[in-house]
Amino acid sequence: MLVDSHVHLNSPDFSADLQPVLQRARAAGVRRFLCPGYDLASSQAAVALAAAEPEVIAAVGIHPHDAQSCNAEVAREIESFLVTHRARAVGETGLDYYYDHSPRDVQKQALRLHLQLARRHDLPVVVHNRDSDADMARILAEDGAGLRLVLHAFGGSELLAALGARHGFYFGIGGFLTFKKHPLAERVRDLPRSSLLLETDSPYLSPHPRRGQRNEPAHVEIVARHLGELLGLGVEAVGTLTTRNFERFLEGGPDGASPLP
Repeated sequence: MLVDSHVHLNSPDFSADLQPVLQRARAAGVRRFLCPGYDLASSQAAVALAAAEPEVIAAVGIHPHDAQSCNAEVAREIESFLVTHRARAVGETGLDYYYDHSPRDVQKQALRLHLQLARRHDLPVVVHNRDSDADMARILAEDGAGLRLVLHAFGGSELLAALGARHGFYFGIGGFLTFKKHPLAERVRDLPRSSLLLETDSPYLSPHPRRGQRNEPAHVEIVARHLGELLGLGVEAVGTLTTRNFERFLEGGPDGASPLP
């Protein structure tokens, strides 16, 4: 059993062939999909998809690209999905200083708001980081301690690896792991095994040898195979490990938590 802990099934890229995409993923052994929102419309779509597909779990949030849209009304709408339990995680939120589509102060304010929501509702949170390690580390140290938090699409930052290990954060391991000479391949060996989650970030970040093609959740098996080679584990053992980690990320509790219903 494999889990894709970050897959945008709510993306327009999948609107024409979602069912075949899900069928290919199931054939590859993927049995759970965490589908994060990145704005209000995609958060609503994630919730609707989770209602229609029992294997899909919705997360709701505003991506840093759209942080300037995160006004009081949008925040109330996002929280309403958490209150009614239609969404089981907060995000995707975070900081992105590569594109800077929203002002950095606005991004930081939106990130803190999402962390507060996660704490208030005792829910996990999905965090995006790009070229913002110092500010991200500072905010997570101040507002993220004690949260069930995943550093999505983890790229190997030494600063965030140390912070995450200290605070018990999770690390989303995806296509970067398969790229030749990417620093994540060395860093992942030093991360706590109990912190590792598999993800694709579909339709983005296709793993080698699928780079340049649309990514999809079936490709999480490629990431699992690469992770197993680095850790000296078979794909089945990687699936068992990362599925157990995902259960704890989603629900809390100690190692060896019961499988999801």
